[in-house]
Amino acid sequence: MLPFDYSLDFKNIDFRDRPDLYRVGKGEQGVLLVEPYKSEILPYWRFKNPEIAQQSSEKIYEMFLEYLDKNDFVGADMARKFIQMGYTRSRRYANHKSGRKYKQNPQKELTKAAVMAARQEILPNEVDPIKAESAAIFKVKWIEAKTNPKYLQLLAQHKQMYEKE
Repeated sequence: MLPFDYSLDFKNIDFRDRPDLYRVGKGEQGVLLVEPYKSEILPYWRFKNPEIAQQSSEKIYEMFLEYLDKNDFVGADMARKFIQMGYTRSRRYANHKSGRKYKQNPQKELTKAAVMAARQEILPNEVDPIKAESAAIFKVKWIEAKTNPKYLQLLAQHKQMYEKE
C-alpha cells in the first residue's frame, strides 16, 4: 500500500474528479484534508454523548452507503475514516478528559527529540463512561463499514488501478 500523500495541494484538488490522486494510507490519514468529502461529512461528525454519537454514526454510515451506491470509493473511504475517527476520538476522551494522551511540556520551542521524549510520558486514565459509550457506538459502525463487501471490492479496485508501487 502506498502511503498517504501529504504533499498534494489539498486546497485545489477535487478528489471526486481526481480519485487517481487519492491514497488510502493508514487509519484516518487525510480525513480532514480530502475535499469535497471533508466538507460533506464533517458537519455530521459529533460524539459528545451517546445520543449524539448514535445520530452522527448513523448519518455518516448512511452517507457511506450512498457513496457505495454511486461506486464512489473515495467518498466511502472518507466516511469510513470519519466513523473510525469518531471511535478513536471518543475513546481518547473516554480515557483522558482533556483529550490529551501525553503530558504537555511547558516549553514553547522544543527539539524534535524533546517532543518525542515528552510524548512518551502518558497521562493517567480518567475514565469517562459517557465517552466510552459514544466510542462503542462508533466502533460498531466502523466495523460494519470496513467489512462491507462492496467497500472491500471498491478498495481492491482502487488499489489495483491507482496504488501500484
